[in-house]
Amino acid sequence: MTRYGLLFVCMGNICRSPLAKFVMLDLVEKRGLSHAFDIDSCGTGAWHAGDGADPRTVEVARRHGLNTEHVARPMRPAVDFDRFGLLLAMDLDNQRNLLRAGAPESRVRLLRSFDPALAGQPEHALQVPDPYYGGPEGFEQMREMITAACLGLLDMLQREARP
Repeated sequence: MTRYGLLFVCMGNICRSPLAKFVMLDLVEKRGLSHAFDIDSCGTGAWHAGDGADPRTVEVARRHGLNTEHVARPMRPAVDFDRFGLLLAMDLDNQRNLLRAGAPESRVRLLRSFDPALAGQPEHALQVPDPYYGGPEGFEQMREMITAACLGLLDMLQREARP
């Protein structure tokens, strides 16, 4: 059975994309769909390669009962663009970086484009702001944005999978 690949992408792979991975892994597990998905995250830069997730990301994830196992890694175009069906960028910069690296345009989407509450919004309104230089409230807001988008994405994928 082929698993559907979802790759969450941010700059350094320590804040937004790992949290999106944690959230989506939890959602598919709760729906009994872990077997159907290949879920990972990466950064468009390699500054934090080998590090764990930012401690503030870990704190937010743990507070919401999410698994926080993570090792940051950079994007690997030669492997990632074949392995993953959707390349989910956290913001417009990450989206541009994916496209510049040769990602198929049809598979690159802003994660928040799947949040049903944001239907019809312009792309600039669909970004997950980077909370790295802010306080803890930014990390909780990030989690809320990511969770809404991941729920919308999973609902859409389940609808499309039905015969």
